[in-house]
Amino acid sequence: MTFTEVVNHRRSIRKFNPDKPIDSEIVKQCIQQATIAPNSSNMQLWEFYHVTSSDKLKKLSNYCFDQSAAETAQQMIVFVVRKDLWRKRAKANLKHINKVTGGKDPKDYNRREKFANTYYTKLIPITYFDFLGIFGWLKYIIYWIIGLFRPIYRQGRKSDMRIVAHKSIGLAAQTFMLSMTDVGYDTCPMEGIDTLRIKKLLNLPFGAEINMVVACGIRVPEGIFGNRFRIPFEEVYKSV
Repeated sequence: MTFTEVVNHRRSIRKFNPDKPIDSEIVKQCIQQATIAPNSSNMQLWEFYHVTSSDKLKKLSNYCFDQSAAETAQQMIVFVVRKDLWRKRAKANLKHINKVTGGKDPKDYNRREKFANTYYTKLIPITYFDFLGIFGWLKYIIYWIIGLFRPIYRQGRKSDMRIVAHKSIGLAAQTFMLSMTDVGYDTCPMEGIDTLRIKKLLNLPFGAEINMVVACGIRVPEGIFGNRFRIPFEEVYKSV
């Protein structure tokens, strides 16, 4: 399929064919493609849990309220936000910078390399560090005052950074679903889920957050609930 055909063929499938299994390795490759999705500051604050065991699938279906997509899914992917790993991921970016610069001393970096190094050693800690939400509100007030005089990044609160991390993994989830469509598989993203029970099922730490669960399989005709409906394009498209 062309990319346009992939985009148009992808639907949220509510029922999958129980007699047509899907290849776990191919699904894994689609997850790998999801990791090259764009994300904020290349922090990659995400994890992808590929659920294939029948026991865990049954429990996960129950935690997705036994939606038909979950009940009939051959496999499921849990998209997990790991904002709590920001220090580790910042260090990984710094390690990459050091590698591509040939291990130069930071004092010998060129202008672009110095900016990248400063970004992950100073700006990222300022952006992500918080304590009981207090530092976040302090940053918010400071940014607001500075913003009276010039444009400035304003998302300084803890809740703001949660949104940033969830937006990034949402881009990864869409990339995954389009990749699945391209190989002839189908998906259904689900947000009607018990996130606490899913965290316990996957033994996730306190700081991890569930973004969505994506059911995977091969569609049956009744798995598509009618023709696709979208608000008229003229109503949502604004040329300025």
